[in-house]
Amino acid sequence: MDNVKWLNGGYKEDNRIFDSEFEAKEWADALYSDFVAYFGNQNDIGYASLDEKVIKYLAAFLPQWADYNNVQVEVCAEKIKIDGQTIYKIWSQQKI
Repeated sequence: MDNVKWLNGGYKEDNRIFDSEFEAKEWADALYSDFVAYFGNQNDIGYASLDEKVIKYLAAFLPQWADYNNVQVEVCAEKIKIDGQTIYKIWSQQKI
C-alpha cells in the first residue's frame, strides 16, 4: 500500500456520506475517469471515503474498469479509525 496513488482531495464530495445508495453509486461511477488515467501505468490506485457505500460500489467497478482497459488488478480494502472517525479505503494493485 506504500505505492498507492490516492485520488482523494480534488472534490468536495470526497468527505461526503451520501443519503442514498443511488447517490453513492453515481458518485463511485463518476470516479471512472480519475481511475482510468492511471491504469496501465504500473500504478496502484486508491480512494478513501467516509461512506462505506462508495467503497462497496468501487469494489464492483474497479475490476470492470480494469478489464475495459485490458489491465489485470487485485482489489484490496480496509477500514481504519482516525480520531474516532471511520475511514474506508479501497485500492487496486496491478498484476504484472
